Amino acid sequence: MKNTSIGKFFSNLFKRNTPAIEFKNSAQYWEERYQKNKTSGPGSYGRLAEFKAEVLNDFVEQNSIDKVLEFGCGDGNQLQLAEYPTYIGVDVSETAIEICKELFKNDPGKRFYVAQEYKKRNEKAPLVLSLDVLFHLIEDAIFDGYMYHLFDASTKYVIIYSSNYNDHSDIHVKSRKFTDWIDTNLEEDWQLKQFIKNRYPFKKGDTRNTSMADFYMYEKIA
Repeated sequence: MKNTSIGKFFSNLFKRNTPAIEFKNSAQYWEERYQKNKTSGPGSYGRLAEFKAEVLNDFVEQNSIDKVLEFGCGDGNQLQLAEYPTYIGVDVSETAIEICKELFKNDPGKRFYVAQEYKKRNEKAPLVLSLDVLFHLIEDAIFDGYMYHLFDASTKYVIIYSSNYNDHSDIHVKSRKFTDWIDTNLEEDWQLKQFIKNRYPFKKGDTRNTSMADFYMYEKIA
């Protein structure tokens, strides 16, 4: 099946669960979501956001990280809990980037770019983040490209916070066993440094306070 038809295929397959925003492709879904004043999702709020911030802030401090780059910064709510010396946020949604720029307009240590703009700059950082993003990359080609960019942008560490199994549970949620992808494509250059189980593992019926994601910390092989 061609990549351009994947969104239409799953739209029909899961039409009974179709959200208010019609799914055409991953980028369009999130741009329209933010335009409708919806948030990045429960993973960036409440106790889940606090858990993520605790883990990430500890990692930054313990490893003397001076610069953090995130692919999929969303609406910036998670970032309000971050303690990073300097930060670059990248997102496919222009609306999300404008939200973040306004939210952190008085913080010179944070910069934000739409994905296409970032590609022209091609900046790197010792720590690159992907938080609650992988299972929202429905198209296979988009997922592959994102993964290569994610690791290529890092000079030392990559932290992924995501589910890690194969399942297509909703029109805009497609979990993949991404560790297999890394083992196949990047095994010679990267190794799993640490795994941290979610403090609030997923419970059916409680998607606002529990999550299917865990932390995977990768380190570049010298």
